[in-house]
Amino acid sequence: MTPETLVAALLIVVGIVGILLPVLPGLVLVLAGIAVWAVPRADALGWTVLGIATAIVVLGSVAKYLLPGRRLRDSGVPGRTIAAGAVLGVVGFFVIPVVGLLLGFVLGVYLAELARLRDNQQAWPSTRQALSAVGWSVVIELATGLLATAVWIGGLVIG
Repeated sequence: MTPETLVAALLIVVGIVGILLPVLPGLVLVLAGIAVWAVPRADALGWTVLGIATAIVVLGSVAKYLLPGRRLRDSGVPGRTIAAGAVLGVVGFFVIPVVGLLLGFVLGVYLAELARLRDNQQAWPSTRQALSAVGWSVVIELATGLLATAVWIGGLVIG
């Protein structure tokens, strides 16, 4: 196994972990790992694998934001509630490393909905919808990373 392949594999594994623990830019690292393997090859196989993986990552990244956001809008959660969740998520990320992003987002959505609806019974369903959207976003990103990795593994087997 070449040094480029080992570095690529390490970057891909760290990228997949980064998808599950939102501390690292997961998909960027997966794509960087594939590029570390593909660019030095400078052949049709390397460029094809990198091109397919890039297309998968671009499409997955777009879907990661569009699909969960649409589900939230369709369920009646307003944009300012999502923005409050995002702001508290960023604050939470720095206060409690790793899990603070998720905890802050959920708390921000809950507090914004509680302020808007003035009723815990009505605020909690919106918070559950936001949690579901975050979950779908992670699932889409993970599927994207794993699919790009499968393309790279296919390139390894072929080449």
